[in-house]
Amino acid sequence: MFSDISEFHRWFEQRCAANSYKVTETPLDRLDGWSFEEGSGNLVHRSGRFFSVRGLEVTDSGRAVDSWRQPIIVQPEHGILGILVKEFDGVPHCLLQAKMEPGNKNLVQLSPTVQATKSNYTRVHGGRPVPYLEHFLVPRSGEILFDALQSEQASWFLAKRNRNMIVRTQEDVPVLDDFCWLSFEQIAELLQTDDLVNMDTRTVLSGATRLRRPAGVPGEDGFEGALAASWQPGRAALHTTAELLSWFTEAKAHCTLERRLVPLARTTGWSLRDGAVVHDEDRHFKVIGLRVEASNREVSGWSQPMIAPRSQGVVAFVARRVRGVLHLLVQARVETGALDRVEMAPTVQCQPADYAAADGSGPGTTARPPFLDLVLAAGADRIRFDAVQSEEGGRFHHARNRYLLVEAEENFPLEAPPGFVWMTVRQLMDFVRYGSHLNVEARSLLTLLGFLPQPSRTAPAAPETPFLAWPEIARTASRRG
Repeated sequence: MFSDISEFHRWFEQRCAANSYKVTETPLDRLDGWSFEEGSGNLVHRSGRFFSVRGLEVTDSGRAVDSWRQPIIVQPEHGILGILVKEFDGVPHCLLQAKMEPGNKNLVQLSPTVQATKSNYTRVHGGRPVPYLEHFLVPRSGEILFDALQSEQASWFLAKRNRNMIVRTQEDVPVLDDFCWLSFEQIAELLQTDDLVNMDTRTVLSGATRLRRPAGVPGEDGFEGALAASWQPGRAALHTTAELLSWFTEAKAHCTLERRLVPLARTTGWSLRDGAVVHDEDRHFKVIGLRVEASNREVSGWSQPMIAPRSQGVVAFVARRVRGVLHLLVQARVETGALDRVEMAPTVQCQPADYAAADGSGPGTTARPPFLDLVLAAGADRIRFDAVQSEEGGRFHHARNRYLLVEAEENFPLEAPPGFVWMTVRQLMDFVRYGSHLNVEARSLLTLLGFLPQPSRTAPAAPETPFLAWPEIARTASRRG
């Protein structure tokens, strides 16, 4: 444990220096253990496990581009993303790991206690066992605070879900090298730093946001007061839970998107060039090969394909105060690879470079996503959160998004356009308990919003601990249903 955040940063630097890493881009046809399957051209592992890269045909998408083909990762296994929580002197702490992922721009980031695919934790690779796995498999001795199957990046994965878990333990837990205990408030501070807390940690922590006390007090003037009011159950929301579920069901019922797997070799518009699978117009993303060496992973070396996006994305919620309660503009987004095809998503989620400029110049389609220009033009006085965060570094190479919360002016239209609806923060927190509702980008933003640092106050206007007491956490968890 660390008495202040500077101690953590020294520890993190030491752990990065204590291990050796090397990542080398390698042509796909020279990847050890991987090959293009005869006939289909699908990229597969010799074990038949882990994952494969195949082709996907999409039709009737309902988007500006109605149909297309693309490579996609097929990984039917459910992995485990688990955070172990323990109380020290009355303060909850999370056991996190300084973990190397070959796709991370900075290689090492803070991952959950356990972050492992089924192939990894069943040791298909023949490597070392996954530490602390016993806390997340039956029979387990701890108390489950959060447990849900959640989706992954649906633009690049087909129907991929991982089990997100938070387990509280009262046992003595030995702290291995590369692991550390961090309080929720320390994590809140670290979330303000670009590319430090990885995506897997952020998605799991979205299940803890409802257990945390908000930054601010309901009834206060300003953004913090509106956020605190939005956090509270029973506060004046524009829509009831029943109305929101009906809106979401309506969007899924009217989704026309069709998709089917096709051979990678017959994925129109994509080609194998210079050892990578690339778009014929050099847009969107490419599939590359990597050779990896890491001294502290379950195996010390391996090779794998990865999806590498061509540009940085933008993920943003547009917010507005309604009768003193902050509301977020949520999108019912058609997701290419989502299990149910539609998930709740941020107001804006795209790679701007895929679209022409607002004046129609430049490459890409002119159909820019709604509210993208509003977000990009927002002044510093309207931006409540702004950080660049990495996506899943085990499958995506240097995939990064700029995450923002933009508060619109009071004259921003209250009537949501088709496919959008206003929700309070609390309503989003309640939906995150269930799989196939919030997409991974929305869950990341919810964590970043839910873990905003507590404001400095001359006198505390709320209880000193920013999190609910453990008995209340237990009661909250037991009511999940």
